[in-house]
Amino acid sequence: MSRIGKKPIEIPKNVKIGIADNKVAVEGPKGKMEYGVPGNIRVSLKDNKLFVERSLPEKEAAAIQGVTQRVISNLIKGVTEGYKKDLEIRGVGFKAQAEGKTLLMNLGFSHQVKYPIPDGITINTPKPTIIIVSGIDKVKVGEVSAEIRSYFKPEPYTGKGIRYAGEYVRHKAGKTVAK
Repeated sequence: MSRIGKKPIEIPKNVKIGIADNKVAVEGPKGKMEYGVPGNIRVSLKDNKLFVERSLPEKEAAAIQGVTQRVISNLIKGVTEGYKKDLEIRGVGFKAQAEGKTLLMNLGFSHQVKYPIPDGITINTPKPTIIIVSGIDKVKVGEVSAEIRSYFKPEPYTGKGIRYAGEYVRHKAGKTVAK
């Protein structure tokens, strides 16, 4: 039984909701997003609250109801507040710089890594060792952050690499000298 799916979604005053043809359109101060609702789920608007209901009492329908409710609430949060992820770069000579629609990173390779910034995402580098990825789509922000991190994941021996802000990387002991 879905507990999350049964909760109504509060709609802020500065957000407009449109429901038509199994699609929910959300428009707010930061932008506009759309979500295609699965076939066995109904979305209704009553008294400035959004209700997500399922048509079948099956267990799978309950899971889909909870996911749909959470995705729609994430859309509302995205168009009002937005999402952001902070990345840290650690290593001697490692740095990043955002130039236009490209993120340039020096990660100890023989070449500079150039990452094209996708539409709907903004990347800021307030310091050469900090990358801030922000946007209105939670999934896209997480995906771009993971792609940037994948260029040089944090290494457990020296600690070098790109990591999420506050991420703990367990350090391993190096090889011991045999006597």
